Amino acid sequence: MKNPFLVILTLLVLVSNSFGQKNQMKAFIDYKSYYSPEQGPYVDLQFQYVAYTIRFAPIDSVLQAKIEVSTFVTSEPSGDTVYTNAFALESPRMRDSIVEDFFDNLRIPLQPGKYTAHVSLKDIYGGGKSLDGQVEILVPDAFTNVSTSDILIAEVASQSANNQSPFYKSGYEIIPRISNFYNQGMNYLPYYVELYNTNLIQDSSFGLRQQIVSTQNSQVMPGYSRFTKIKPSPVVPIIRNIDISKLPSGSYHLTLEIIDRNSKTIGQTADYFFERINDIEVAENVDEIILDPSFQASLTEDSTKYYLASLIPIARPAEVKSIMKTLKANSPDLNRKHIQQFWVQTSGANATSQWLIYKKNVALVQQNYGNNFQDGFETDRGRVYLQYGPPNTIIDRQTSPSEYPYEIWHYYKIKTFSNKRFVFYNPDLVNNAYRLLHSDMVGEQQNYKWQEMLVKRNNSSNSVDNTSGSSQYGGNSNYYYKQD
Repeated sequence: MKNPFLVILTLLVLVSNSFGQKNQMKAFIDYKSYYSPEQGPYVDLQFQYVAYTIRFAPIDSVLQAKIEVSTFVTSEPSGDTVYTNAFALESPRMRDSIVEDFFDNLRIPLQPGKYTAHVSLKDIYGGGKSLDGQVEILVPDAFTNVSTSDILIAEVASQSANNQSPFYKSGYEIIPRISNFYNQGMNYLPYYVELYNTNLIQDSSFGLRQQIVSTQNSQVMPGYSRFTKIKPSPVVPIIRNIDISKLPSGSYHLTLEIIDRNSKTIGQTADYFFERINDIEVAENVDEIILDPSFQASLTEDSTKYYLASLIPIARPAEVKSIMKTLKANSPDLNRKHIQQFWVQTSGANATSQWLIYKKNVALVQQNYGNNFQDGFETDRGRVYLQYGPPNTIIDRQTSPSEYPYEIWHYYKIKTFSNKRFVFYNPDLVNNAYRLLHSDMVGEQQNYKWQEMLVKRNNSSNSVDNTSGSSQYGGNSNYYYKQD
């Protein structure tokens, strides 16, 4: 199956500088590979349209959006066009001012190989420029053997007899979930997968092994393994729902393996990567930790409180609570044990080396971002640096005739996410106290009026209906933000 780190592509283009009806149009695109014994291999190209970024027009007393969708697929490396499609997609009709994201699915027959899907989207009622992007597609050549489809995560799944629906799968209508980020309020992981050609297995039954594996230490998470005995068939559809309410924060792989009676894996493993944020309590017996002299040599007694607090930017919510509890005890010995325990849990055998690298970064952010009121790791820039590492590029504008001092940090890659940006600004104009104003990174503060906030230095208008855009003030922040 495809590389789980390449599953999601986000198309994002600034179509307007104004802050009224025209926003940033945003859409998410994914694809899944499947096989039909009658028709051969195919992919589902899935679309999620972010409602608040699209213009909904009043149509017959209801609200509706309309998107012009153009798609063509080229074979790689030849560049030959093998599929084209163009149509106008109408959203479901909304009966009040609260609009919801809407979805679409294109089913495209493709033989095994590499392809590129070229997609162009345009908000018909909102106007502005088209949203253009590409999706790299790999159709595996294993479908004629014992194999699996990609794992499809459901946003909504319901039984249905409407096999003409673009979301129909084996008696279910499944609206896809494209984001692989699960916050604390999302306690279930519903998935659909198809198993192919298991009738080739020379046995009356086979097994399907389901596991959730931590990316941190490659360990199988206890309580999330499941084995199912299944009767062979040319196509076996599987739909399940995993309770992840007690799954701690972290990044994971959901893996599905077809196995024989000897627990030997047959064919390729299906894999789905996801991230989980879950503020559950973590039992930490800090008092029982035995200090490692080689680790503790890097800590002086009067620095333990500072360095324990410096872990907060990279700690999970439950860990932050535990750190705060230890800090209140005001015990250098407990501080030492807690720091050591944190890195052993985080990095295992590499605990000491990873801690020393982090310690150097704490010193770096203290030197560059500390001010009269905050240590470096307490500042927004320091926290982002420690959490995500150094940005690939920094645009630094300390002087501007119309804008507060600001910096734009660009990361080419953060975990599975590409091209993420952070905008910091200094509205106080003193103390090097830059604040995070906006980021397009998942889980970070998003403020789509960030340009308006930057120019408030010379403009007091708060009107969201100002359609002339921030460019009227002579600032270049929008230009810098869009630079690759």
